[in-house]
Amino acid sequence: MPALAASPLDTPAFVYDESQILKTAKLLAQAREASGCKMLYSIKALPFVPVLELLSPWVDGFAVSSLFEARLAATRTDSLHITTPGLRRSEIAEIGGLCRFVAFNSLQQFQRLQPLLGEQASAGLRVNPRRSFLDDRRYDPCRESSKLGTPLDELAQALAEDGSLASQIKGLHFHTVFSSRSFAPLRETVEHIRRSLGGALLSRLDWINLGGGYLFESLEDLGVLIEIAQDLQRRFGVAVYFEPGKAMVGRAGYLAASVIDRFRRDGKTVLVLDSTVNHHPEIFEYQIRPAPAWLEPAQGERAILAGCTCLAGDVFGEYRFDTLPEVGDRLVFADVGAYSLVKANRFNGHNLPSVYAWDGAAGIRLMQKPCFEEYFAQWTADASPV
Repeated sequence: MPALAASPLDTPAFVYDESQILKTAKLLAQAREASGCKMLYSIKALPFVPVLELLSPWVDGFAVSSLFEARLAATRTDSLHITTPGLRRSEIAEIGGLCRFVAFNSLQQFQRLQPLLGEQASAGLRVNPRRSFLDDRRYDPCRESSKLGTPLDELAQALAEDGSLASQIKGLHFHTVFSSRSFAPLRETVEHIRRSLGGALLSRLDWINLGGGYLFESLEDLGVLIEIAQDLQRRFGVAVYFEPGKAMVGRAGYLAASVIDRFRRDGKTVLVLDSTVNHHPEIFEYQIRPAPAWLEPAQGERAILAGCTCLAGDVFGEYRFDTLPEVGDRLVFADVGAYSLVKANRFNGHNLPSVYAWDGAAGIRLMQKPCFEEYFAQWTADASPV
């Protein structure tokens, strides 16, 4: 990415491309116009408030996963959806005041906390269709013994045993995939839910949330979603919601770093960067290789790009270059807009990246520069003991 590689910014830096985010948001708006499906942004991917402000005119609300996320998102919209295994009794009244839609994660959670929710929020249930579409269990919401959602067979049995339960459940939420470029799993899942619960129950619902986990780049990619949303509304008269997160911001994020050391080890060149995998922890958690924003040559010279902490596994990977970078040169990783900044940490006391907004052309603005005082406050005892 030549523009970022040459831009005057301090590294390490997290840069988000506003033009890319808006492009995706406008694409969702087209799909909403075509289908009637309401579009949400799942803020867990990147809850940076300026991004929420950028998206709020284009979406129908935000999807959140905790009280803090709800408080944050409520400063920019009054249309919030929440589902999480982490609902607490002490928080449910406030959540009910902040969120219009609450999808309880289990029947037990529903029965225990729904009476405390208040009258403002619509109470629903997250279901587990038990349809796995992922080989890697770490990403699979429907894996065996999953904590996420009530299995459909358990819900069906509960409905048969308690005639009043159907009238209490106002909506259903489900989520079955991760980074899927095909919407075929969504079609299969919706049909499975219809067969399992029956049209009578679905017709009594006010809403269905189709979750997220799907990637798309064109209106054509969203064709199946549009068809499913239209069909659900026509057959059952329910409001339909879709809540992408990574799809909204993933390709819009970049991590810029500078080379601060260069040496040879066991016949290979090692370039130490002023960033670390702790600025994008999923690199280490899932052993992924972040995409380079530069064009790697077919052959070229190779170098190991390593992070600056004392963690032995703080390594981005091995990359190819036409010419090996020197100390002081800047390198940029692409497609890191989701689950990077929100998970980043200051391990070893290395500061978090500065945050920049980029207009996709020549304009780059500094939005946030973390400082030592924040690090100090994190590790200093509160003045008043608990």
